[in-house]
Amino acid sequence: MVWLFFLGGLIVTALTAAPLGIGLALSGLLVLHFLLGGAGNLGFIAVWNVFNEFTLSAVPLYILMGEILLRSGVSNRVYEAFSPLFRFIPGKLLHTNIAVCTLFSAVSGASMSTAAAVGTVAYPELARRGYHRPFVVGTLAAGGTLGLLIPPSLGFIIYGATQGVSITALFMAGLVPGLMLALMFSVIIAATALLQPSKTPLENAADLPVGVALIKRLAGIWPLFALIFCVLGTIYLGLATPTEAAGLGVIAAIAIGMFWGDLRWTQLIEALYGATRTFGAVMFVALGALVLAQAFSALGIPRDVMRSLTGMDLSATQVLIGMVLIYIALGCFFDGLSLLLMTVPVVFPVMTGFGFDPIWLGVVIVICIEIGMLTPPVGANLFVLCGITKGEVSISRAAIAALPFWIAMLCGVALLAVFPQIALFLPNGAG
Repeated sequence: MVWLFFLGGLIVTALTAAPLGIGLALSGLLVLHFLLGGAGNLGFIAVWNVFNEFTLSAVPLYILMGEILLRSGVSNRVYEAFSPLFRFIPGKLLHTNIAVCTLFSAVSGASMSTAAAVGTVAYPELARRGYHRPFVVGTLAAGGTLGLLIPPSLGFIIYGATQGVSITALFMAGLVPGLMLALMFSVIIAATALLQPSKTPLENAADLPVGVALIKRLAGIWPLFALIFCVLGTIYLGLATPTEAAGLGVIAAIAIGMFWGDLRWTQLIEALYGATRTFGAVMFVALGALVLAQAFSALGIPRDVMRSLTGMDLSATQVLIGMVLIYIALGCFFDGLSLLLMTVPVVFPVMTGFGFDPIWLGVVIVICIEIGMLTPPVGANLFVLCGITKGEVSISRAAIAALPFWIAMLCGVALLAVFPQIALFLPNGAG
């Protein structure tokens, strides 16, 4: 019966074109009212308790910081500084896409903002130079996924705040897997360039800086490293909580954007408006998901799912594979944060009940969600970047170009399953 209410709420939402949060909240309230004897107040209590969490206030701050950087032109300077580093490596400037996305991820906290910030700079330049356009979009979409894995991550903040897991430990756990995926993406680019040379044109590297000139150019982007320290260094050194670091990061981003980038007051107002809209959309989904999660919890659904899986005599590995497949399937239809908010209330107790570490589980779930960012028909990163190309690259062509990176992320999940210490050795060492 509960699943009929759940599906009914989503169907009504789809037919009326209402926001997803309304469908989730409607489903949860129907379950609480009709199946639990008018207990709708439990949903409101759950929303109140979570929305009053101090930790969750970091979410709008990180969103605002990403919006400020997107409009400040900082990505232009960083891209120009990193471009000469890869001139002799197969794939050339395509590696710059991954490197700059990795660096930008350390201050943006989200996938789409990372992909958009780097894509607006990289795509026109690489298209002009004759790089294979769908593959350019594929590399940018893959690099953008690092935005939700490399800290600070909105996914980790929401996961930690809603499930009572240390956000600082999650930030530490996401660092090495994020760098591992970035390296895997670069290997794919190099291999593709060697096997299909037409995707990377011949370029004259004689006019690119070398030696001291290159060092000076890289040293010129020190403000971005200062921002990364404000956001991450203060957390890792125990000087600030994630929320305090987010506030410090916003102030630093404004200063860097105005004095080092091209940020003006009008753009700052646009950033505030964009961050408010994004935060409102995310929290509206969160509100609905919390009501539905409270209904699931009150009915004992996580417990029942756990008993069913135990009765099927499934191993922990089989349960993990099933979870990954479910996330891949759902990622075809939902954006990352919506999927996280909808599924974690059920997935978390089940997976931890099978003995999976909650910090490790957070990293794996975020990677699975990021795989969805490359999966059509939603494929949020592909959608954003195809928009930047102004119709030059279709979603289907971009998805095909991103397929090797999609497979690499699945391999990353497999590596974490076999070697969980890839994610855990930093937080365990700090503990």
